[in-house]
Amino acid sequence: MIKKMFIAVLTIGLLASSCSNDDDNAPSTANLSLELDGLEALGDDFVYEGWIIVDGDPVSTGTFTSVTFPQSFTVDATQLENATTFVLSIEPAGETGTAAATPADTKILVGDFSGDRASVSTAIVGDFTDSWGLAFLRTPTDEVAGSANNGNDENGIWFGTPQMTGAPTAGLGLPVLPAGWKYEGWVVNSVGPLTTGTFTSFTTVDDSNDFSGTENNAGPPVPGEDFFNNEPAGFTFPLDVRGLTAVISVEPDPDNSLAPFTLKPLVGVIGQDVAPATHDLEYSSASFPSGFAIR
Repeated sequence: MIKKMFIAVLTIGLLASSCSNDDDNAPSTANLSLELDGLEALGDDFVYEGWIIVDGDPVSTGTFTSVTFPQSFTVDATQLENATTFVLSIEPAGETGTAAATPADTKILVGDFSGDRASVSTAIVGDFTDSWGLAFLRTPTDEVAGSANNGNDENGIWFGTPQMTGAPTAGLGLPVLPAGWKYEGWVVNSVGPLTTGTFTSFTTVDDSNDFSGTENNAGPPVPGEDFFNNEPAGFTFPLDVRGLTAVISVEPDPDNSLAPFTLKPLVGVIGQDVAPATHDLEYSSASFPSGFAIR
């Protein structure tokens, strides 16, 4: 009987020792806290994902959809301690496989750790502090080549500088965007925003002519739009753009929404004069998110 009790006690001791060893070998964890301001919800198809850069490689800290902060994420303590940089990207919801192991091109915030925190900004998207823009009112897409002006130039806006002869020249002073981002033009009235199309070049037509006239749908070699056809619900075409607000936004590519994204580097109120007059768009920093990643 005594021998059996000794064996039982020994067995329990070995099991306890084994469990203790397993716990000792388990990786320790630590909390990464995000205190961010200015992010907007992405909708159902996309999520935000945090990453720490450890020995040059990205390590996911988790995804989130809520833009209420602070938020906390549990990560490997050693990796967090050795992290040099925090990155926030926009990712397709439910992403799996190889693509899920690295950040998408749509990286929106980045910052290097200094001590226990990283101050993050949109510097990875571009430096917009010296940005400027010019727009003019004209409706080239309903004019027959060689004919007189139709007298309805208040129904179109183009982001460029009109010339006395020849095509307009570029009218946007903006940085070249990295992969994963495009610019998009907008006019905004009491109904809401209306796109003029997305673009990456300031000296070619943009990606859309959904609302243009039928005579010259391509338009001039600058981004912009005439508003004659296919009016969206709530809008009345031809649209008089005088007095409306013009916006240039920076959009994720692929895009997450039919509305302007949070990054809006250029904003301006459209004046009353049509071309050759131009109207200023000025740099606005109000829409740029920022904050801290704290370990």
